[in-house]
Amino acid sequence: MKDVRDALFVAHASDGKLVRRPMSPHLGVYRLQLSMVLSGLNRISGIVTSLGTLLLVWWLVAAASGPKPFDTVQHVVANPLGMIVLFGWTLALVFHTVGGLRHLAWDAGYGFAKDVFNRTGPIVIAVSVVLTLLIWVVGFALWHHGVPAAGTGS
Repeated sequence: MKDVRDALFVAHASDGKLVRRPMSPHLGVYRLQLSMVLSGLNRISGIVTSLGTLLLVWWLVAAASGPKPFDTVQHVVANPLGMIVLFGWTLALVFHTVGGLRHLAWDAGYGFAKDVFNRTGPIVIAVSVVLTLLIWVVGFALWHHGVPAAGTGS
């Protein structure tokens, strides 16, 4: 007995003859590779970066609106959950930027050799983590030392 699904794989070639369409491979045939993970993370980091930018806009609008709205935003972002969100946004922004530089090199024709391609993936991750931590260490150091804001005359 023929499977009813067989009819779905019948098509006409350009010369009009009946041909059997190939089946797309099932996801199970793919092996999870770092390049696949980085590709997905690049897309996710782009979305997270966009959403985090809305938080930045809220902060800037509050700063321009006066002390009370600014204090509200500061209260939201200065609590532990807000700091985790800010750290995640920073990591996503840095990862997306570093990954973008890798893509820019590819667009220029560099980095497609298999050994280079496989070596640059972990480098993107490492550089992203190190730069994010550096940004946060410098940020906390400036925050805790009370460095005056630009234009305050101190």
